[in-house]
Amino acid sequence: MAQQTSTPLTFTVRRHPTELIVPAKPTPRELKPLSDIDDQGGIRFNITQFHIYPGNPKMGYKNPASVIREALAKTLVFYYPFAGRLKEGPGKKLTVDCSAQGVLFIEAEADVTLKQFGVTLQPPFPCSEELLYDVPGSNGIVDSPMLLMQVTRLLCGGFIVAIRHNHNMCDVHGYIQFMTALTEMAQGASTPSTLPVWQRELLCARDPPRVTYPHREFDEVPVTDDMIIPFDDMVHKSFFFGPTEISAIRRFVPTHLKKCTTFDVVTACIWRCHTIALQPNPEDDMRLLVIVNARSKFKTPLPVGYYGNVICSPAAVSKARDLCNKPLGHALELVRKAKSQVSEEYVRSVADLMAIRGRPTSAFGSYIVSDLTRTSLLELDFGWGNAVYAGPDNPLAGFYTRYINHKGESIIVVPVQLSRYAMKRFAEELDRMLAPDDKGDLVIQEHLATLSRL
Repeated sequence: MAQQTSTPLTFTVRRHPTELIVPAKPTPRELKPLSDIDDQGGIRFNITQFHIYPGNPKMGYKNPASVIREALAKTLVFYYPFAGRLKEGPGKKLTVDCSAQGVLFIEAEADVTLKQFGVTLQPPFPCSEELLYDVPGSNGIVDSPMLLMQVTRLLCGGFIVAIRHNHNMCDVHGYIQFMTALTEMAQGASTPSTLPVWQRELLCARDPPRVTYPHREFDEVPVTDDMIIPFDDMVHKSFFFGPTEISAIRRFVPTHLKKCTTFDVVTACIWRCHTIALQPNPEDDMRLLVIVNARSKFKTPLPVGYYGNVICSPAAVSKARDLCNKPLGHALELVRKAKSQVSEEYVRSVADLMAIRGRPTSAFGSYIVSDLTRTSLLELDFGWGNAVYAGPDNPLAGFYTRYINHKGESIIVVPVQLSRYAMKRFAEELDRMLAPDDKGDLVIQEHLATLSRL
């Protein structure tokens, strides 16, 4: 099944007063500039993550909120920049004022069980604003807390940890490093197994800066009124890709690309369906930005424990008519080509571009995807065991996450946000591609006929 739907769920959350958690011990008071990769205009936002845990009888009557609150204060001794505030200087340069002002923490209880959320957990989560209360004045980038955490206990003994963190401070790999330290502290450790390393100067712009790639991800796109969709008209749904769905899509993969990754295949399919759903002008440039973790691309590896951003978002660009009319291999080739660009030099070129162009944001209207399926988000354990779901609940990008179904199969969860009518077209096009062999053969024949005309 490609699309997961569920009946609306409502519940009541009782929140305790919001607290400021400060480091458990004195920490250095200093200014720490972010890198120019941290300072990318496209990641100047807060991102929300949900970690959902079932109850565990072995933990007895332990309160997960109390355990995590105490562990958070201890973790901030090592990750003390998180307890500070960002300041903006000339050229929009961000610096952390390590003031130990603290992070926001909320303990809460909800009158709902984990079972009531449904068989399959996926974003968007019902009543997400209740599971993570937006403390007034807390959601800015500059002069705001860099982390907001709410631990909500459920009637069944399970609990949900919802976290909003500043993306400029870290990418998902840095976030997991911080969260791993937090879970270790929750289980009694006195020191994280991996000590944090700052050294953000390693990814600052060169002197003089020099841009060595085209960087279509930062194209300046004129914005017209018809490109802006009212928020009330937007629909946010998740689509699931298990072994059956992935096998169905691979029928459209040309022979010379048969060894491509599952992420590449799913992304090419999603990009094509997404474009068809939007019904753009055939001559429009359609951009897919693939968020790439570049840690493995450095000749001299970054220090173990470095938790800053090491990501870039190369663009795959195609005319809308080609994406809609050419076989899937067209989109697949472009996805692979975009990812293959990323190297140490590409990352340094992005850093230099930030410094030269005043930290531009990503090209307007780009479709952004990120593969989190191979991260250890599900394995973050506060003592109650692995999570049953872990990942972002953010409509800004398609963050691919993992879900383990009742058969033990690893399922890829892909959230999509579109206007109401575009979402209907997206689902219909995807269903055509996922049709069983007797119906899918017609779709394949149409693809082959198109290929013969090119």
